[in-house]
Amino acid sequence: MAWTRRFGATVAVLAALATASGAFALGPGAIGGQRYRVLISTDLGGSDEDDIQSMVHYLIYSDLFDTEGLVSSPPGKGRAGDILKVVDAYERDYPTLNRASRRYPGPGALRAMVRQGATEPAPDRGYSQTTEGSEWIVRCAGQPDERPLYVLVWGSITDVAQALHDAPGIKDKIRVYFIASWNQRNDEAAFAYIDREHPDMWLIHCNTTFRGWYVGGEQGNNLGNRTFVNEHVNGHGVLGDFFAPLKGGSIKMGDTPSVAFLLRGTPDDPTQESWGGRFVRRAGRAQWCVDDPHPDAAEGQYAGAKTVNQWRADYLRDWAARMKRLKAD
Repeated sequence: MAWTRRFGATVAVLAALATASGAFALGPGAIGGQRYRVLISTDLGGSDEDDIQSMVHYLIYSDLFDTEGLVSSPPGKGRAGDILKVVDAYERDYPTLNRASRRYPGPGALRAMVRQGATEPAPDRGYSQTTEGSEWIVRCAGQPDERPLYVLVWGSITDVAQALHDAPGIKDKIRVYFIASWNQRNDEAAFAYIDREHPDMWLIHCNTTFRGWYVGGEQGNNLGNRTFVNEHVNGHGVLGDFFAPLKGGSIKMGDTPSVAFLLRGTPDDPTQESWGGRFVRRAGRAQWCVDDPHPDAAEGQYAGAKTVNQWRADYLRDWAARMKRLKAD
């Protein structure tokens, strides 16, 4: 009995020390075996190449997710065809990836879930006409699956607003991680509609936290924004070569924290640590989270960014290991 008490006390101390050091600070996420349903709404092909970077990264990890939709939701010049170009590159690497994991989605399956969303911002009321993209969001959300559908918004939130207007009941079935900032400014009316009419929905309003993916954190040796691409991405399959020249050969990937949030962490609770940031509850909203305003969480002018870049070495090394699946012998 005395030995049991001493052993229990020792385990408790070790657990406390591990937690303090960060070893146990993150939930398992998709890397730890949790499987999440994902739909991505993106302005890929528009004015910023970082959405392409983020899509390449997502596809490298897509064996860990149940991908249900890829919606082109600029508004801007990006179109569904731009998403299909990335899928074309993925198809050429698919045989190699499939040898590493049988759970990578087939290229044909990915093409079948690409939909065109809105190409213009919503009018002042915040919604307009149903699109292929908004209809697909409603359809996916309504599937007979107990798991929530994570809607990762990398462009304007236009199609999500339209889907909520057309089928308000889906809000209990979806969880939205919105990379806001410039994306929100491209359709303020759609966001205002959600803010006004659906204050009880589950939503992460990520306005600056995402910048921790490429600002601050461990940038030494081969973990710099350029050196990482040179060493761990360029020359690694078709996808690696597709990624390498984007953004001048440098990491931005501003939408990737929405994926990283699912890769390592506890998505049920955005106030817990994750690779995609830690957030705080918005006052008066039980399920709406925003950037952490505490100065200790900021990276320069970017509130919350340190809650992402503190994990930079971990998430980049994990990605580097995955890219080795595509490295030519």
